[in-house]
Amino acid sequence: MKFIWTHDAFRVGEDGPTHEPVEQEAQIRLMEKLKNHHGKNSVLVVRPADAEETTVCWRMAMENVDTPTALIFSRQNIEMLPEGNDYTQATKGAYVVAGSDENYDVILLASGSEVSTLEAGAKLLAADGIKTRVVSVPSEGLFRSQPKEYQQAVLPCGKKKFGLTAGLPVNLEGLVGADGTVWGLESFGFSAPYKVLDEKLGFTGQNVYEQVKKLLA
Repeated sequence: MKFIWTHDAFRVGEDGPTHEPVEQEAQIRLMEKLKNHHGKNSVLVVRPADAEETTVCWRMAMENVDTPTALIFSRQNIEMLPEGNDYTQATKGAYVVAGSDENYDVILLASGSEVSTLEAGAKLLAADGIKTRVVSVPSEGLFRSQPKEYQQAVLPCGKKKFGLTAGLPVNLEGLVGADGTVWGLESFGFSAPYKVLDEKLGFTGQNVYEQVKKLLA
């Protein structure tokens, strides 16, 4: 079975507070941590970052015949990830989309539409001489099932990390851990066009820049 959620978090705020499911991604992702009797994740949960990553995630959903799949989509337009990105790596649940240089200062991680916001912040940080690695995490459950060596290669322990989520911070806290901080939402209810809400709630490249500078200070 394939389940599709079409409205991610506060970015449908112009429709009023009832259309701001900031808590639902966290609830859905909890099911990734529940095993079935065969020892597999009870559901595959994916939240793709752009149109190309969506294609890969949709293929994953079609090929997943063992469990249900939950696809979490965005309603608004999203910037594409950098050219040359290997989208097939999305099948591993998390992968590096920018910043392959090992000599980086901080890891920026997110899923869905927030990945492009991290990209905007990374450009501002680069202008300040700060090197970043940007990681897209469409599926934490799938990432956790990868070999430990791969997990460590993508998100090394001890490296500073900044997570961005348009839902509850717990969506990324398990991946960021004690190495950094997560910018998310713990409330809902403001009603305005999504670009206004992005600005007011800190989901901009400028705020990513400011928060990462604070983290590294």
